[in-house]
Amino acid sequence: MQAVQMEPLTVEDYRMMPETGPRYQLIEGDLYMAPAPNRYHQDISLNIVLLLGHYLEKHPIGKLYEAPFDVYLDQFNAHQPDIVFVSKSNYGILTDAGAEGAPDFIIEILSPKTAFLDKKSKRKVYARAGVKELWFVDPDTRMIHVYFLQDDPDRPAAAWSEKDTFRSPHFPGLRISARKIFKR
Repeated sequence: MQAVQMEPLTVEDYRMMPETGPRYQLIEGDLYMAPAPNRYHQDISLNIVLLLGHYLEKHPIGKLYEAPFDVYLDQFNAHQPDIVFVSKSNYGILTDAGAEGAPDFIIEILSPKTAFLDKKSKRKVYARAGVKELWFVDPDTRMIHVYFLQDDPDRPAAAWSEKDTFRSPHFPGLRISARKIFKR
């Protein structure tokens, strides 16, 4: 018996999927169902959106989006990161469909069912597409791993614990409290 080799799915295939029902992501031509995140994941996402949203109200340097929000990175990759930041200088990637190109900054909140995709395949795609900064926020360890993907896509530039306060070059002057991010 011979295995059947299927062609990778494309963004065009992805765009034909219904908007209702389960959420999907297209990663390197393979379609993955994105299960609904747990409540703590949602708490962390809201904490980050509120923190960065308040900053952006005072300093309108870009736009913030949260999942579900499609990011089309190439012909075989349509991801739905948890949080996306697009700077004003990069607004050209924004379309009615989402973002068609690399956002400046992406946050992935790790879930047991999808962490392997975030850490491996999606990180590589983000780096290749030109995303500058990527955070992996881990609810279990209460750690934030920060990657500057255009400098070193394979190793985090920093790892922050719940006790730390840190900064991001995308939000000048903002001191970010990891404790506030992980607040339940």
